[in-house]
Amino acid sequence: MTTLSEAYKDTPLNLQHIVPLDFESIQELPDSHAWSSSNEFTLPCSQTDEKSPSVPIVDLKGTNLVEKIGHACENYGVFQIINHGVSSKLLNEVEYQARRLFALPAHQKLKALRSPGGATGYGIARISPFFPKFMWHEGFNMMGSPVDHARELWPIDYDNFCDVMEEYQKKMKSLVYQLLLLVLESLGASQEDMESLFPTYESAESLQLNSYPSCPDPSRAIGLAPHTDSLFLTILNQSDTNGLQIFRDGIGWVPVCPVNDALVVNIGDLLHIFSNGRFPSVYHRAIVNETKHRISMAYFYGPPPESEIAPFAKLPLRKYRSLKVKEYIGIKAKHLDKALSLIRL
Repeated sequence: MTTLSEAYKDTPLNLQHIVPLDFESIQELPDSHAWSSSNEFTLPCSQTDEKSPSVPIVDLKGTNLVEKIGHACENYGVFQIINHGVSSKLLNEVEYQARRLFALPAHQKLKALRSPGGATGYGIARISPFFPKFMWHEGFNMMGSPVDHARELWPIDYDNFCDVMEEYQKKMKSLVYQLLLLVLESLGASQEDMESLFPTYESAESLQLNSYPSCPDPSRAIGLAPHTDSLFLTILNQSDTNGLQIFRDGIGWVPVCPVNDALVVNIGDLLHIFSNGRFPSVYHRAIVNETKHRISMAYFYGPPPESEIAPFAKLPLRKYRSLKVKEYIGIKAKHLDKALSLIRL
Protein backbone atom coordinates (compact mmCIF):
# COMPACT_ATOMS: atom_id res chain seq x y z
CA MET A 1 0.00 0.00 0.00
CA THR A 2 1.24 3.49 -0.86
CA THR A 3 2.35 5.54 2.17
CA LEU A 4 1.92 9.27 2.55
CA SER A 5 5.67 9.71 2.20
CA GLU A 6 5.70 7.80 -1.09
CA ALA A 7 2.94 10.03 -2.45
CA TYR A 8 5.44 12.91 -2.62
CA LYS A 9 8.17 11.06 -4.54
CA ASP A 10 6.93 12.21 -7.96
CA THR A 11 7.51 15.86 -7.03
CA PRO A 12 11.14 16.09 -5.83
CA LEU A 13 12.53 19.45 -4.73
CA ASN A 14 15.81 21.19 -5.51
CA LEU A 15 18.24 21.51 -2.60
CA GLN A 16 17.68 25.30 -2.54
CA HIS A 17 14.08 24.50 -1.54
CA ILE A 18 15.12 22.09 1.22
CA VAL A 19 18.08 23.61 3.10
CA PRO A 20 17.08 26.24 5.70
CA LEU A 21 18.99 29.43 6.39
CA ASP A 22 21.47 29.34 9.28
CA PHE A 23 19.38 31.77 11.32
CA GLU A 24 21.89 32.01 14.19
CA SER A 25 24.50 33.55 11.89
CA ILE A 26 22.20 36.24 10.41
CA GLN A 27 22.22 39.82 11.77
CA GLU A 28 20.19 41.45 8.99
CA LEU A 29 17.29 40.22 6.87
CA PRO A 30 18.78 38.93 3.60
CA ASP A 31 17.17 39.92 0.31
CA SER A 32 16.36 36.25 -0.32
CA HIS A 33 13.93 36.39 2.64
CA ALA A 34 12.70 40.00 2.27
CA TRP A 35 9.03 40.27 1.31
CA SER A 36 7.40 43.63 0.57
CA SER A 37 5.18 43.46 3.66
CA SER A 38 3.76 40.78 5.91
CA ASN A 39 2.32 42.23 9.08
CA GLU A 40 -0.94 43.89 8.05
CA PHE A 41 -3.88 42.41 9.96
CA THR A 42 -7.05 43.68 11.46
CA LEU A 43 -7.21 42.67 15.10
CA PRO A 44 -4.15 42.34 17.37
CA CYS A 45 -4.22 39.65 20.04
CA SER A 46 -4.12 42.34 22.72
CA GLN A 47 -7.74 43.07 21.77
CA THR A 48 -8.94 39.47 22.01
CA ASP A 49 -9.40 37.03 24.85
CA GLU A 50 -11.32 33.86 25.64
CA LYS A 51 -14.53 35.88 26.03
CA SER A 52 -14.20 37.48 22.58
CA PRO A 53 -11.97 35.14 20.56
CA SER A 54 -10.99 35.64 16.93
CA VAL A 55 -12.20 32.08 16.17
CA PRO A 56 -14.63 29.83 18.09
CA ILE A 57 -13.44 27.99 21.19
CA VAL A 58 -15.11 24.60 21.68
CA ASP A 59 -15.11 22.86 25.07
CA LEU A 60 -15.00 19.12 24.33
CA LYS A 61 -16.61 18.46 27.71
CA GLY A 62 -19.46 20.81 26.86
CA THR A 63 -22.84 20.24 25.23
CA ASN A 64 -24.13 20.43 21.64
CA LEU A 65 -20.70 19.55 20.26
CA VAL A 66 -21.93 18.46 16.83
CA GLU A 67 -23.77 21.75 16.33
CA LYS A 68 -20.89 23.90 17.63
CA ILE A 69 -18.20 22.14 15.61
CA GLY A 70 -20.34 22.10 12.47
CA HIS A 71 -20.94 25.85 12.82
CA ALA A 72 -17.21 26.51 13.30
CA CYS A 73 -16.27 24.36 10.32
CA GLU A 74 -18.81 26.01 8.04
CA ASN A 75 -18.28 29.62 9.05
CA TYR A 76 -14.59 29.75 9.98
CA GLY A 77 -12.81 26.60 8.78
CA VAL A 78 -10.94 26.67 12.08
CA PHE A 79 -11.63 26.52 15.81
CA GLN A 80 -9.79 25.99 19.09
CA ILE A 81 -10.53 23.14 21.49
CA ILE A 82 -10.16 22.99 25.27
CA ASN A 83 -10.65 20.06 27.66
CA HIS A 84 -9.39 17.81 24.88
CA GLY A 85 -7.77 15.20 27.11
CA VAL A 86 -4.14 15.82 26.12
CA SER A 87 -2.20 16.68 29.27
CA SER A 88 -0.38 19.97 29.74
CA LYS A 89 2.68 17.90 30.63
CA LEU A 90 2.74 16.24 27.20
CA LEU A 91 2.04 19.52 25.37
CA ASN A 92 4.94 21.15 27.19
CA GLU A 93 7.23 18.16 26.67
CA VAL A 94 6.69 18.01 22.91
CA GLU A 95 7.45 21.74 22.68
CA TYR A 96 10.58 21.25 24.81
CA GLN A 97 11.80 18.47 22.52
CA ALA A 98 11.07 20.60 19.44
CA ARG A 99 13.07 23.48 20.90
CA ARG A 100 15.85 21.04 21.76
CA LEU A 101 15.98 19.97 18.11
CA PHE A 102 15.97 23.46 16.62
CA ALA A 103 18.60 24.67 19.12
CA LEU A 104 21.14 22.30 17.57
CA PRO A 105 23.88 23.88 15.41
CA ALA A 106 22.94 24.20 11.73
CA HIS A 107 25.55 21.66 10.62
CA GLN A 108 24.12 19.12 13.05
CA LYS A 109 20.51 19.61 11.87
CA LEU A 110 21.61 19.15 8.28
CA LYS A 111 22.57 15.56 9.10
CA ALA A 112 18.82 14.85 9.17
CA LEU A 113 18.10 16.81 5.99
CA ARG A 114 15.05 15.73 4.01
CA SER A 115 15.90 14.07 0.71
CA PRO A 116 14.77 15.81 -2.55
CA GLY A 117 12.00 13.24 -3.04
CA GLY A 118 11.30 12.64 0.62
CA ALA A 119 8.74 13.96 3.05
CA THR A 120 10.41 13.38 6.43
CA GLY A 121 13.36 14.98 8.15
CA TYR A 122 14.74 18.51 8.47
CA GLY A 123 14.14 21.26 5.91
CA ILE A 124 12.03 24.21 4.82
CA ALA A 125 8.37 24.06 3.84
CA ARG A 126 7.45 22.08 0.72
CA ILE A 127 5.43 25.08 -0.54
CA SER A 128 8.64 27.13 -0.94
CA PRO A 129 9.03 26.67 -4.74
CA PHE A 130 5.72 28.49 -5.34
CA PHE A 131 6.98 31.80 -3.93
CA PRO A 132 9.66 34.25 -5.15
CA LYS A 133 11.11 34.75 -1.64
CA PHE A 134 12.06 32.30 1.08
CA MET A 135 10.29 31.98 4.43
CA TRP A 136 11.70 32.63 7.90
CA HIS A 137 11.11 29.04 8.87
CA GLU A 138 12.71 25.66 9.46
CA GLY A 139 10.83 22.42 10.02
CA PHE A 140 11.16 18.79 10.93
CA ASN A 141 8.60 16.30 9.64
CA MET A 142 7.94 12.74 10.79
CA MET A 143 5.49 10.03 9.79
CA GLY A 144 5.46 7.48 12.56
CA SER A 145 8.75 6.89 14.37
CA PRO A 146 11.44 9.54 13.80
CA VAL A 147 14.17 7.20 15.04
CA ASP A 148 16.29 7.14 11.86
CA HIS A 149 16.57 10.92 11.65
CA ALA A 150 16.86 11.27 15.43
CA ARG A 151 19.90 8.97 15.44
CA GLU A 152 21.60 11.39 13.06
CA LEU A 153 20.81 14.34 15.34
CA TRP A 154 21.67 12.64 18.64
CA PRO A 155 23.77 9.49 18.00
CA ILE A 156 23.49 8.48 21.66
CA ASP A 157 20.68 10.41 23.37
CA TYR A 158 17.77 10.13 20.92
CA ASP A 159 15.38 7.93 22.95
CA ASN A 160 13.60 10.73 24.82
CA PHE A 161 12.86 12.65 21.63
CA CYS A 162 11.45 9.56 19.91
CA ASP A 163 9.39 8.46 22.92
CA VAL A 164 7.76 11.89 23.28
CA MET A 165 7.02 12.24 19.56
CA GLU A 166 5.54 8.75 19.29
CA GLU A 167 3.35 9.27 22.37
CA TYR A 168 2.21 12.64 21.03
CA GLN A 169 1.26 11.18 17.65
CA LYS A 170 -0.78 8.45 19.36
CA LYS A 171 -2.65 11.06 21.42
CA MET A 172 -3.26 13.20 18.35
CA LYS A 173 -4.56 10.24 16.35
CA SER A 174 -7.05 9.35 19.07
CA LEU A 175 -8.16 12.97 19.42
CA VAL A 176 -8.53 13.63 15.69
CA TYR A 177 -10.62 10.49 15.26
CA GLN A 178 -12.95 11.75 18.00
CA LEU A 179 -13.16 15.14 16.27
CA LEU A 180 -13.80 13.62 12.85
CA LEU A 181 -16.77 11.67 14.19
CA LEU A 182 -18.29 14.98 15.34
CA VAL A 183 -17.39 16.81 12.12
CA LEU A 184 -18.83 14.10 9.87
CA GLU A 185 -21.93 13.75 12.04
CA SER A 186 -22.58 17.45 11.45
CA LEU A 187 -22.69 16.61 7.72
CA GLY A 188 -25.15 13.78 8.31
CA ALA A 189 -22.56 10.99 8.07
CA SER A 190 -22.72 7.88 10.26
CA GLN A 191 -20.15 5.76 12.07
CA GLU A 192 -20.30 3.37 9.09
CA ASP A 193 -19.45 6.23 6.72
CA MET A 194 -16.48 7.07 8.90
CA GLU A 195 -15.28 3.47 8.89
CA SER A 196 -15.49 3.33 5.10
CA LEU A 197 -13.26 6.41 4.86
CA PHE A 198 -10.77 5.09 7.41
CA PRO A 199 -10.88 1.28 7.14
CA THR A 200 -9.42 -0.58 10.13
CA TYR A 201 -8.25 2.75 11.52
CA GLU A 202 -5.74 3.23 8.68
CA SER A 203 -4.81 6.77 7.79
CA ALA A 204 -2.36 9.19 6.23
CA GLU A 205 -0.76 11.22 8.99
CA SER A 206 2.31 13.27 9.76
CA LEU A 207 3.68 15.50 12.51
CA GLN A 208 5.47 18.69 11.50
CA LEU A 209 7.57 20.63 14.00
CA ASN A 210 7.86 24.29 12.97
CA SER A 211 10.50 26.79 14.06
CA TYR A 212 10.16 30.54 13.49
CA PRO A 213 13.33 32.14 14.91
CA SER A 214 13.34 35.74 16.07
CA CYS A 215 13.72 37.97 13.02
CA PRO A 216 15.66 41.26 12.64
CA ASP A 217 12.95 42.76 10.39
CA PRO A 218 9.64 40.91 10.96
CA SER A 219 7.57 43.46 9.02
CA ARG A 220 9.27 42.31 5.80
CA ALA A 221 9.55 38.58 6.55
CA ILE A 222 7.01 35.77 6.57
CA GLY A 223 7.14 32.59 8.62
CA LEU A 224 4.89 30.52 6.37
CA ALA A 225 3.36 31.98 3.22
CA PRO A 226 -0.44 31.76 2.71
CA HIS A 227 -1.65 28.24 1.95
CA THR A 228 -4.23 25.62 2.81
CA ASP A 229 -3.49 22.19 4.30
CA SER A 230 -3.98 19.14 2.09
CA LEU A 231 -5.53 16.44 4.29
CA PHE A 232 -8.74 16.20 6.34
CA LEU A 233 -7.93 17.91 9.61
CA THR A 234 -4.90 19.60 11.16
CA ILE A 235 -4.39 19.88 14.92
CA LEU A 236 -1.93 22.63 15.82
CA ASN A 237 -0.21 23.01 19.17
CA GLN A 238 1.13 26.57 19.11
CA SER A 239 3.38 28.12 21.73
CA ASP A 240 2.28 31.23 23.60
CA THR A 241 3.66 33.57 20.93
CA ASN A 242 1.20 34.98 18.41
CA GLY A 243 1.92 34.10 14.78
CA LEU A 244 -0.89 32.08 13.20
CA GLN A 245 -3.33 34.08 11.06
CA ILE A 246 -6.32 33.07 8.94
CA PHE A 247 -7.82 34.98 6.04
CA ARG A 248 -11.47 35.96 6.37
CA ASP A 249 -13.39 37.38 3.42
CA GLY A 250 -14.35 40.99 3.98
CA ILE A 251 -12.00 41.32 6.98
CA GLY A 252 -8.48 40.29 5.96
CA TRP A 253 -5.85 38.55 8.04
CA VAL A 254 -7.05 37.72 11.56
CA PRO A 255 -4.81 36.27 14.30
CA VAL A 256 -5.66 32.96 15.95
CA CYS A 257 -4.50 34.02 19.37
CA PRO A 258 -2.92 31.42 21.68
CA VAL A 259 -5.20 30.18 24.47
CA ASN A 260 -3.67 28.35 27.42
CA ASP A 261 -3.61 24.55 26.80
CA ALA A 262 -5.90 24.91 23.76
CA LEU A 263 -5.28 23.22 20.43
CA VAL A 264 -6.15 24.75 17.06
CA VAL A 265 -8.13 22.57 14.61
CA ASN A 266 -8.45 23.55 10.95
CA ILE A 267 -10.09 22.13 7.86
CA GLY A 268 -7.92 20.78 5.04
CA ASP A 269 -8.60 20.33 1.33
CA LEU A 270 -9.78 16.71 1.53
CA LEU A 271 -12.50 17.60 4.04
CA HIS A 272 -13.40 20.58 1.84
CA ILE A 273 -13.90 18.08 -1.01
CA PHE A 274 -15.80 15.58 1.16
CA SER A 275 -18.12 18.33 2.42
CA ASN A 276 -18.68 19.47 -1.20
CA GLY A 277 -17.26 22.88 -0.31
CA ARG A 278 -19.51 23.41 2.71
CA PHE A 279 -16.51 23.31 5.07
CA PRO A 280 -13.83 25.60 3.59
CA SER A 281 -10.18 24.64 3.83
CA VAL A 282 -8.89 27.67 5.66
CA TYR A 283 -6.29 29.94 4.05
CA HIS A 284 -3.65 30.64 6.69
CA ARG A 285 -0.11 31.89 7.23
CA ALA A 286 2.42 32.50 10.01
CA ILE A 287 4.16 35.78 10.81
CA VAL A 288 7.37 36.17 12.81
CA ASN A 289 8.54 38.10 15.85
CA GLU A 290 11.55 40.35 16.46
CA THR A 291 12.38 39.06 19.94
CA LYS A 292 10.68 35.66 20.40
CA HIS A 293 11.42 32.28 18.85
CA ARG A 294 8.01 30.78 18.06
CA ILE A 295 7.49 27.01 17.93
CA SER A 296 4.44 25.09 16.71
CA MET A 297 3.60 21.42 16.22
CA ALA A 298 1.14 20.54 13.43
CA TYR A 299 -0.46 17.09 13.18
CA PHE A 300 -2.03 16.32 9.79
CA TYR A 301 -4.59 13.53 9.35
CA GLY A 302 -6.46 12.08 6.40
CA PRO A 303 -7.63 8.88 4.70
CA PRO A 304 -5.07 6.34 3.39
CA PRO A 305 -3.32 7.49 0.18
CA GLU A 306 -4.89 4.69 -1.91
CA SER A 307 -8.45 5.49 -0.82
CA GLU A 308 -10.97 7.38 -2.95
CA ILE A 309 -12.15 10.82 -1.90
CA ALA A 310 -15.31 12.46 -3.25
CA PRO A 311 -18.16 14.64 -1.99
CA PHE A 312 -20.29 12.80 0.55
CA ALA A 313 -23.08 10.99 -1.30
CA LYS A 314 -25.84 12.54 0.86
CA LEU A 315 -24.88 16.06 -0.24
CA PRO A 316 -26.55 17.46 -3.40
CA LEU A 317 -25.01 18.82 -6.60
CA ARG A 318 -21.54 17.35 -6.46
CA LYS A 319 -18.89 20.03 -7.17
CA TYR A 320 -15.73 17.90 -7.24
CA ARG A 321 -14.75 14.73 -9.06
CA SER A 322 -13.73 11.55 -7.29
CA LEU A 323 -10.01 10.82 -7.07
CA LYS A 324 -7.49 8.96 -4.94
CA VAL A 325 -5.91 10.75 -2.01
CA LYS A 326 -2.42 10.24 -3.47
CA GLU A 327 -3.58 11.78 -6.76
CA TYR A 328 -4.77 14.89 -4.99
CA ILE A 329 -1.50 15.14 -3.05
CA GLY A 330 0.34 15.01 -6.38
CA ILE A 331 -1.88 17.74 -7.87
CA LYS A 332 -1.39 19.93 -4.79
CA ALA A 333 2.38 19.41 -4.87
CA LYS A 334 2.47 20.70 -8.46
CA HIS A 335 -0.21 23.42 -8.39
CA LEU A 336 -0.68 24.47 -4.72
CA ASP A 337 -3.67 26.83 -4.41
CA LYS A 338 -5.00 25.93 -7.87
CA ALA A 339 -5.44 22.26 -6.90
CA LEU A 340 -9.10 22.43 -5.85
CA SER A 341 -10.10 24.31 -8.98
CA LEU A 342 -8.46 21.64 -11.14
CA ILE A 343 -10.80 18.91 -9.84
CA ARG A 344 -14.04 20.89 -9.96
CA LEU A 345 -16.80 19.43 -12.14
